[in-house]
Amino acid sequence: MAYGEPIPTIVSVDLDKPAFEQPGIHNRWHPDIPACYTMEQNKPYKIECFEWTGGQIKNNDSADDIKYCDLTRIHYLSGPFAVESAEPGDVLVVEIQDVQPLDRSPWGYCGVFAKENGGGFLDKFYPKAAKAVFDFEGIHCSSRHLPGVRFAGLIHPGIIGTAPSAEVLEEWNSREKQVVLDNPHSEFIVANPPCIENTFAGSLADSDIAKKVAAEGARTIPGRPENGGNCDIKNLSRGSKVYLPVHVKGANLSVGDLHFSQGDGEISFCGAIEMNGCITLKCSVIKGGMSKMNMKSPMYLPGPVEPHYGPNRYLTFEGFSVDETGKQFCLDTTVAYRETCLRVIEYLRRYGYNDYQIYLLLSTAPIQGHVAGIVDIPNSCTTIGLPMDIFDFDISPESEVVQKDMKSCAFATDDLEKGFPVHHIIPNRLLEIITKTSGA
Repeated sequence: MAYGEPIPTIVSVDLDKPAFEQPGIHNRWHPDIPACYTMEQNKPYKIECFEWTGGQIKNNDSADDIKYCDLTRIHYLSGPFAVESAEPGDVLVVEIQDVQPLDRSPWGYCGVFAKENGGGFLDKFYPKAAKAVFDFEGIHCSSRHLPGVRFAGLIHPGIIGTAPSAEVLEEWNSREKQVVLDNPHSEFIVANPPCIENTFAGSLADSDIAKKVAAEGARTIPGRPENGGNCDIKNLSRGSKVYLPVHVKGANLSVGDLHFSQGDGEISFCGAIEMNGCITLKCSVIKGGMSKMNMKSPMYLPGPVEPHYGPNRYLTFEGFSVDETGKQFCLDTTVAYRETCLRVIEYLRRYGYNDYQIYLLLSTAPIQGHVAGIVDIPNSCTTIGLPMDIFDFDISPESEVVQKDMKSCAFATDDLEKGFPVHHIIPNRLLEIITKTSGA
C-alpha cells in the first residue's frame, strides 16, 4: 500500500444490532463457511470484533446477564478471511500490529460463570455468578467493583485461528465425542460437541451451508492443535507473530474474543477483561511450511509490548498437587494450580476483598503463572506471581495489614435474594477447620 494510505477496515460491527444479523461474523468452525473478504499478503487490515458473547453482557452492577448468558451463541468471530495464495500444507503468518478497544465502547468486563452455566476453574469453591466492570483510560484500567487496583492492559485476541478441512473437522468431532462417552458421570462438561441451536454460519451462507454448519460445525470454545483458535494466550499482543497451519484454500482466518487484560490461565472462564475492539493485522504465507517446520500445532513470537514490574515486585505463591481436603494426587498440575489460586485468595482476603473479587482479579490482572516442577513425584508445583504494584496500598508480607471497605463485585439478583453472602466465601473444608479450632 502507498505511504500515507489509510488502513482499510474490512469488518465493522454495529453495537446496537444483534451480532447474528451482521456481515463478516460467524460462531462455528467449518470449512464451508464462506470467506467474507480476501486479504492481500503483506497488507495491513483493520478488523472490528464483538466481545465474545455478542453484546449479552452490560455495563451495570448486576451479574444477572452473566448467570443467564446463552453460551450456545459464543464465540462471535470476525471472518473468515481468505488470504491470497494460501493452500493446504502452507503456514499462515499473522502479524498482530495493534489491538485496541473501540472508541465507542471504552469499557470491558470479567465474569465468574455460575457452575450450572459454564462454571470456571474454581467453581468447586465459587459456584455463583459474579461480575466486575472495568473502565479504560489509555493503556490502564480500573474497576468500581475492585477498588484499590489499577494496571496496564496487555491487549490481545483470545481467538485467532484458521478453518479446519473436512477431515480435520471430522477428527475434532470424533475425538471430542469420545471424551463425552468416556466420562458419562463427570461432574463437569468435558467437551462441547456440535450444537444446532443459535449456530450462525455467516451472512453469505445459503440455507444448505447453514444447515450443514449447524449439524457439523465445531464449537469455538476450546483451542485445538490443528488450527489454534481459543488459546487465550495473553502474550499474543501488539507486535506478535502467529504461525498457523493451513488446511483449506485461502486458510480462512478468523479472529475475535478480544481481551484488554488477562492473567495466566484465565481461570474464571470469562476470565479476561472482555471488550469490543479492533485488531490490525497483516498476513503472509510460507509455502509448504507445515512440512518444512514439521508443524503439528501453532507457534508464536511474542511482541515487545508488555507491562513491566520489577523482578522483585511479584509476590509469588506456590501450590502443590495436594488438594484442600489433604488428598494426594500424583503430578496433577491442574490440582496444583487450583491450590495456588486459593493461596492468593486466602492472602488478599485479609485486606477486605471478598473471595469473588479476588477470583476476578486473578483472572484479569497480569499475573504470571508458571509450572515450576513436574518431575518430583508425587507433587507437581505451580506458582503465581502477583504484581504488588497494581495495588494502591502495600501488600508485601512485612507490611501491616489494614482491612478496608472494598465494596463488592456484582452478583445475580436471585442469588442475593436467597441470602447468598457477598463477603468471604469459605470452602466447606476450611469452614470445618475454623469451626473446630474456634470451639464453636
